[in-house]
Amino acid sequence: MTVFLTIVVIALFGITLWQMSKILKLSQAKTDNSQVANDKDNNLQGKLMLAFVIFIYLLTIYCFVQYDSYFLPESASEHGVDYDRLMFISMVLIMIVQILTQGLLHFFSYKYRGKKENKALFFADNDKLEFIWTIIPVIVLAGLIIYGLFTWTDIMNIDEEDGDPLIVELYAYQFDWRARYSGEDNELGKANVRFIEGINTLGLDVSDTYGKDDKITNELHLPVNRKVIFKMRSQDVLHSAYMPFFRAQMNVVPGMITEFAYTPTVTSEEMRNSEFMVEKVATINKIRKEKSKKLVAAGDEALEEYTFEYYLLCNKICGVSHYNMQMKIIVESEEDYKAWLKTQPTFGEQLSAQASN
Repeated sequence: MTVFLTIVVIALFGITLWQMSKILKLSQAKTDNSQVANDKDNNLQGKLMLAFVIFIYLLTIYCFVQYDSYFLPESASEHGVDYDRLMFISMVLIMIVQILTQGLLHFFSYKYRGKKENKALFFADNDKLEFIWTIIPVIVLAGLIIYGLFTWTDIMNIDEEDGDPLIVELYAYQFDWRARYSGEDNELGKANVRFIEGINTLGLDVSDTYGKDDKITNELHLPVNRKVIFKMRSQDVLHSAYMPFFRAQMNVVPGMITEFAYTPTVTSEEMRNSEFMVEKVATINKIRKEKSKKLVAAGDEALEEYTFEYYLLCNKICGVSHYNMQMKIIVESEEDYKAWLKTQPTFGEQLSAQASN
């Protein structure tokens, strides 16, 4: 302890001497003005500010043109149209404000750069200016928030009695997904993680008759143009069901059921054959082909050709294999969906098969 206190005292003494040397420099009659900006420095800095804002604008234009392929195509769900419209309005407003404020900031930096003969004009306050730059953001933000609230209310207005919605459970666990379809009664059976045992990997209540005709799959098939209500459960940690092409995301929380609903409007085949996706897939396969040459040369296997599919992803960092937590989504016609669903065994049939074995 004594050594530590000694070091602290020596350090404080050194700081004291350093501060005293600075005071002595300030008290000297002769001052060094070599570091004070002159008119030449101010002119240079003003021109650099103008050049920098021009560079920012050119870079912004380049990024929008060069990287437009990284944007998602038009929404593949009914509500996604409103979602995209709100996003577009927000981006346009942000870009307008950014262009105006950055341009004025750099222009004023150049116009009012320091000059020897100039004197600064100081305003203590200006009520008119303060009112203008306060009321405009208030009106714009209030409009966006209100529009967003109405859009969100429409999206989250989940009514199981409206039409003939498909009821599907999305079950998340480290690090995979399972889908559970309600049977002919269109009602999911009760479930709880405490019931998980053997083939009952989703914890269905075997005493609940509503669950006997439920079907558990590792692939998500959805009929096009039919509303789907997702009920989501997590077995272990917080996950997030993320379906970007459908503009859908909802947290999957342990111990509770969360819900989200949307109506898919574009089948997997239609999206695969769209102009946007054909071009994107061609670009991806070109890159993969070049990479495959290097892999083969190094003695590894070549990459398979990429084919577009919808996927359900996890958008919460849920553990070491989070990056690979995904499930294929196939949007198809009502007829193809029903034909596929008929091939899937019910939970009751799985229990009977286990009992007979």
